Amino acid sequence: MSLKDSIESVKNDFLTEFASIGDSSSSEILKQKYLGRNGLVTELFKELGKVSSDDRPLYGQLLNGLKNELFEKISSVQSGSDSNDSSDYVDIALPGKSYSRGSSHILEQTFTDIKKIFGEIGFSVAYGPEIDDDYHNFTALNVPEHHPARDMQDTFFVDKDIVLRTHTSNVQIHLMEEKDPPLRFIVPGRVYRNESISYKSYCLFHQVEGLFVEKNVSFGQLKGTLEYFVKKMFGSDRKMRWRPSYFPFTEPSAEVDIWDEQRNQWMEILGCGMVDPEVFKSVGYDPKVWRGYAFGMGVERIAMLKHGIDDIRLFYNGDIRFLRQF
Repeated sequence: MSLKDSIESVKNDFLTEFASIGDSSSSEILKQKYLGRNGLVTELFKELGKVSSDDRPLYGQLLNGLKNELFEKISSVQSGSDSNDSSDYVDIALPGKSYSRGSSHILEQTFTDIKKIFGEIGFSVAYGPEIDDDYHNFTALNVPEHHPARDMQDTFFVDKDIVLRTHTSNVQIHLMEEKDPPLRFIVPGRVYRNESISYKSYCLFHQVEGLFVEKNVSFGQLKGTLEYFVKKMFGSDRKMRWRPSYFPFTEPSAEVDIWDEQRNQWMEILGCGMVDPEVFKSVGYDPKVWRGYAFGMGVERIAMLKHGIDDIRLFYNGDIRFLRQF
């Protein structure tokens, strides 16, 4: 038998015995039989000296390959990671695993829609502090201390003069203090009020404030802007109405309702009005030169009306069954 045949014979015998070993102790016995000092592979290396010098490199390569292959297979069993183990077998013909895709929260989707609509008509986006001083949240908005309008909003006080903002209107003041007119901004953000939690009210919610300041601004422009928004958000056939209202920082003031088919009633979505001259005075704008309008809309209310959601608490309880619908 030639050395090449002997190499093939030893390899086949090893593979036969290797297939039947059950544990690491069996593999150690097999290792000594084939790779030990007097093992079968070692004996084959001794035969290498009898081969002609021309054939010796070829047979040396075959023997080294045999030794390495046997050593790797035995080592894989002893380390518990046999590459032939059926538990590691992957059938590439099987269909892949299907992973669900995440999505933005329904409130974030509503924010995105609102920002897109107003962005199309020239409004920029600004943000401001959620924790603010009493001056920016109330006084500069024509709501001085002891003003009855403060009772309209149950406020969380962080300190005597520091509050969790009750509306995004505080950013109006920051914007007008920092920038010269004209201004055209919307302000998305979270606001806080110390209210009882129910299906229609929560201790925090989201608003989008709007502010437009120019030399020639009219209530008619405000009306046109908000009618455009309602049609883009809810569809051109959605019924809406205007009602006179009162806000200390706008005069005249109004509220906008849209018809809710599900509840068969009018539902308020925003308040608005012309910026009160006293607000302009508090930021150093000349009310004889500049005019403006402002509005504030509830994001949860808009999302509830658009998607038929009947409980504001659903936005905050983290129920994946609710969130997956959007």
